[in-house]
Amino acid sequence: MDIAQANEEFGIPGVLAICAGNGGFPLITVENAHARASVCAHGGQVLSYCPAAHDEDLLFLSRHAYFEPGKAIKGGIPVCWPWFGPDPQQQGRPAHGFVRTRGWRLLSTEVRVDGSTRLRLGTRDDEGTRADWPYAFALEIEVTIGADLELALTTENTGQEPFTLTQALHAYFRVGDVRQTQVFGLAEYDYLDKLAEGARKTQSGPVNVQGPIDRVYLDTSETLSINDPSLGRSIQIEREGSRSAVVWNPWVEQARNMGDFGDDEYLQMLCVETTNAAEDCVTLEPGAQWRLGSRYRLDHARENA
Repeated sequence: MDIAQANEEFGIPGVLAICAGNGGFPLITVENAHARASVCAHGGQVLSYCPAAHDEDLLFLSRHAYFEPGKAIKGGIPVCWPWFGPDPQQQGRPAHGFVRTRGWRLLSTEVRVDGSTRLRLGTRDDEGTRADWPYAFALEIEVTIGADLELALTTENTGQEPFTLTQALHAYFRVGDVRQTQVFGLAEYDYLDKLAEGARKTQSGPVNVQGPIDRVYLDTSETLSINDPSLGRSIQIEREGSRSAVVWNPWVEQARNMGDFGDDEYLQMLCVETTNAAEDCVTLEPGAQWRLGSRYRLDHARENA
C-alpha cells in the first residue's frame, strides 16, 4: 500500500488517516465523536478500539508483539482463515491459516449518518495462497468504528469447486485481572477441552479463569459478556454466522514460552472468539458467500457477578 496515495484516495480529513505504523506496516487510524481506533493493513487486523467515554482500550496488544513480514501480530483481533487452529491436514502450514500474515488492500472508507466510520479491507487468492490452499476466494473485512465496534468477515468462493473452512475473529480483550474475570452466556453448553486432549465437557455456571484455558464451545450463538470488575466494565459480544466460541488464556508456562508475549501479560488479557470451529465448519459452493460477524460493546460491570 502506497501511504501517500492511500491518504489521497481514502483519507477523511479530521477523521481517518493512513500512516506508517510499527514495522513500516500501513496503519489506518480513526478518531470520531464516538471512539478512536487503529487497523493494520498487515493481516487486516484491528489493533485498538477505545470509546470516547472510556480510558482503557477494549483490546489487548502485547508489548512484545512482532511487527515483521511473515509473522502474526499478538493482540487486537487477528483473522484466522481458512482454518482455525493447527493445520488440519498436518502439512506444515501455519496455525490459524495464512491471511493474518498477508498485506490487505484498503477498499473503501466512509463516514456514516450516525457519525461512525466504516472501512473495508480485502485480500484474494494468488499463486502463493494456492500453493498452500488450492482454491479461489475473495475475503473482505468490514470494520465499523462507532459507539460499538463492529466487524464482519465475508468469504466468497470465486472458483469452480466447493471448499470447506473454519475461521475466527480471534479477539484479545484487555482485562484488569483475568483471575477476577468471568464470561457469561456459555452455561450448560458443551465444549471441547483442548488441554484435555479434546475431551467433551459441559460448562457449569460462568467461565472462571484460574489457570490455562483453551476451549471450543459448541452449538452456541448467544450474546456473550465478559464481566471485568477490576476495570469496572462488561464487554458484550454479539455474534453473527457463528455457532461456536473459543475462550483462551495461556497462563504462566505458555506465556513464558512465547517470544511475542510478556511473562506477566496473561493477567491482563482474555480471548473470547467468534468462530466457525470444530464441528461448526462452513462449506461454500462456487459463487456462494459466508459472513462471520461480531459487535463489541462496553458496559458497566455486573454487580455481585
